[in-house]
Amino acid sequence: MASDAASPPPSAEQAGEGSAHSRLLRGGGRVLVALSFSVALLLTGALWRYATTLSPLDLTQASLRSTVILDRKGQLLRPFATADGRWRLPVTAGAIDPRYLAMLKAYEDRRFDSHPGIDPAATLRAAWQWLAHGKIVSGGSTLSMQVARLVEPRAERSLPAKLRQMVRAVELERTLGKSGVLDLYLALAPYGGPVEGVRAASLAYFGREPARLSFAESALLVALPQAPEARRPDRFAANARRARDRVLDIAAERGVLTASEAQGAKAEPVPVARKQFPMLAAHAAEQAHAADGSARVQHLTLDARLQASLETLAAERAAAAGPALSAAILVLDNRTGAVLAHVGSAGYLDAARAGAVDATQAVRSPGSALKPFIYALAFEDGLAHPETLLDDRPARFSASYAPENFDMGYRGTVTARVALQQSLNLPAVDLLDAVGAARFVARLRGAGATILLPRDTAPGLPVALGGLGITLADLARLYAGLARAGSVPALTRRLDGPVAAPEPERRVADPVAAWYVADILRGAPPPENALPGRISFKTGTSYGYRDAWAVGFDARVTIAVWIGRPDGASVPGLVGRSHAAPILFDAFARFGGEPEALPRPRDALVVATAALPPPLRHIRRDAPKTFAATLGIPLKIAYPPDGARVDLGLSEGAQARLALKALGGQPPLTWMVDGLPVAEAMRRQSEWSPEGAGFARISVMDAAGASDSVVVRLE
Repeated sequence: MASDAASPPPSAEQAGEGSAHSRLLRGGGRVLVALSFSVALLLTGALWRYATTLSPLDLTQASLRSTVILDRKGQLLRPFATADGRWRLPVTAGAIDPRYLAMLKAYEDRRFDSHPGIDPAATLRAAWQWLAHGKIVSGGSTLSMQVARLVEPRAERSLPAKLRQMVRAVELERTLGKSGVLDLYLALAPYGGPVEGVRAASLAYFGREPARLSFAESALLVALPQAPEARRPDRFAANARRARDRVLDIAAERGVLTASEAQGAKAEPVPVARKQFPMLAAHAAEQAHAADGSARVQHLTLDARLQASLETLAAERAAAAGPALSAAILVLDNRTGAVLAHVGSAGYLDAARAGAVDATQAVRSPGSALKPFIYALAFEDGLAHPETLLDDRPARFSASYAPENFDMGYRGTVTARVALQQSLNLPAVDLLDAVGAARFVARLRGAGATILLPRDTAPGLPVALGGLGITLADLARLYAGLARAGSVPALTRRLDGPVAAPEPERRVADPVAAWYVADILRGAPPPENALPGRISFKTGTSYGYRDAWAVGFDARVTIAVWIGRPDGASVPGLVGRSHAAPILFDAFARFGGEPEALPRPRDALVVATAALPPPLRHIRRDAPKTFAATLGIPLKIAYPPDGARVDLGLSEGAQARLALKALGGQPPLTWMVDGLPVAEAMRRQSEWSPEGAGFARISVMDAAGASDSVVVRLE
């Protein structure tokens, strides 16, 4: 049957037609290849000729970055915009989620890692489309060419502009290499408004660094630079979502993620608002930026975790205390002097509480917060000991000065330990009268504190109760000195700053006196719901309830707290013990760890009142402090003289005795070296066996309480 018959062979005419068709296809292919080759030669020649007309590549503007302030571990505390208002944060590919980088290359430039800056296949495709349509259909841009456009921005889309990008792309790759070009793209890519670079965009839209991104977040960051203003998620969320989803589809097609991962990422919402850039330690960051604006990256000594926790604490406690109140907290590392936390206010942006005012630098009245240093000076001079009995009774020190205790009551006879722990005013003023107000202020200034006195007045006894001005930062340093055996640290705020010249040692007390004060303050009654005996601390309340203070320390850290109104207005009921001390104890809890007690110096005298040398057992306000009661001759150390260098052969290991001689005073006399009594030395002439070479403070007291001291160097 016809249906079963074999098909007849093609005729000669049909065979000829097929052969002609094949020859036509082969000929067309050769023409296409030849045309492509010609286009490539044309472009190469054009690029070469065009390159000779260009000026050298200038990356000055492209290298500008925002200043970023980092904590001690590299965590971002606060960035600052560039001079022209752009947020362009330093970033490198190593700090970016690898999934974002894979999506970026898959979507923008699949052959980025292999081409020389220009992708020949993409360029030929773009050229062919341009020849076929008479206009640019696709740019064939590589990431390197996009970086070239960002480095030398031009509004026009023309062949000369495209040629310029191609030349610059090759030049960029030769100059910077692949990693340098990629880093430039990551820093310069536009994301809408003043936000530039993937790091700034991640912080602005997701509120975190781009080290860890979801698939949806990565896709959005890939899509936005294509049309940054039209796709801004905070203005055109629908456009942003469509662009993001297209990136996800292409990433799935090209194997960067699976179809199910892409589908799941599409369900993730697009952010519809920009977030605030980080602003931790705003005052400290601002001061660092102002001090060294040329440093684009600054590492401070602050701990971001502790800083954030204490900023929250200050804001909460200030809000609970009342309207318009602010609070400040400073944390110092006692071993190094490094500032670990710097909370300048209850909220930098809180205008109602004058949050822009850095209260750690404001000069305020400390109330009773300086009393411990009066006691330290008295202990150092040998005028008193923690178990010396003091009088807490009404007294008038001049015609116009008759201080009272805070609670208007009196305790009678108390030890110096109890007087300081209960912050009694009369014993503190009595001791200041003994050591001298001018000398006390000079000691604080010599320790590095800036002390301001009322205009045109000399230091007087009211300084014992806060009649002077000091900053929270200086107060913290002085207390850190107590924790460091009397040596006041220089504050360190930057880890990477210029190395400062070493400063001479500043002392606020000798080691034994500093330990006496620390031991006393460790027994101070804590605020409600706090455990006793864990830290040494002191509170203060300024006159008129304007400032409340609390400063505490252990061997590790010193924490200083202030609360009050930045404008200095009175706040009835604002008291250091009830307002500042709870913040202090909470701050120590947030610092973490177990408090460490200070080691007791070998020379510390730990005895009861009855076991003290007779002149140390009691101090009477009516006893002469400077002249012997019976002779009228000032008690004075005749030998060794103050500041002398005495060669006893101690440097060679010799055993020797130092002669001690005093003039005047009422016997019996008590000789003391570095705060410890010299055994069996109760006469005007005596001697002492030093244990080795070095400095020694030698003091003598008579039976009436008069005293004198010298410092000598033994060799």
